[in-house]
Amino acid sequence: MKLSELEAKIEAILFTMGEAVELERLAAATDQDEDTCRKVIRSLMDKYADAERGIQIIELDGAFQMCTRAEMYEAIVRIAHVPKKHVLTDVLLETLSIIAYKQPITKVEIEHIRGVKSDHSVNKLVEYNLVCEVGRLDAPGKPILFATTEEFLRNFGIESLDDLPVVNPEKIEDFKIEAEEEVQLELDI
Repeated sequence: MKLSELEAKIEAILFTMGEAVELERLAAATDQDEDTCRKVIRSLMDKYADAERGIQIIELDGAFQMCTRAEMYEAIVRIAHVPKKHVLTDVLLETLSIIAYKQPITKVEIEHIRGVKSDHSVNKLVEYNLVCEVGRLDAPGKPILFATTEEFLRNFGIESLDDLPVVNPEKIEDFKIEAEEEVQLELDI
């Protein structure tokens, strides 16, 4: 194996693991003996130091870890403290409202109500921590059940699900009629 290939493998392992990896594990993963691995790692450590890179490899009690150089912490803190802005599109809000009012609910049930696939919107809501998996339905395939989270309550300023607005039954009938008319229009086209 070429030296550059061995260096690349060690870098990839240390980067991916994100924690200290013992020398013997690195040697086994790269099919090398420990002395060869140690020499390559020390060479990489010197290369990073000489090039004044933002990352470095450190040794911790016989294990090695790729991490950020201490001089870079200030820049990292600036970016890490900027909260991500989550955009709730109409599709996400529609999916979220279905989950909020019908929870616990499966994706199939959400898709039945919406009339379209909902994988992306449910996954985004999980990513935003507004929805989470709360179990599995006791049915064939054991589909995942979804419900809202405390973060949902916090973001929408409500103390409990009991505080969700109550939909007027007459409005529900109006929605049903509108939906049936839309379906009929699509069938006529």
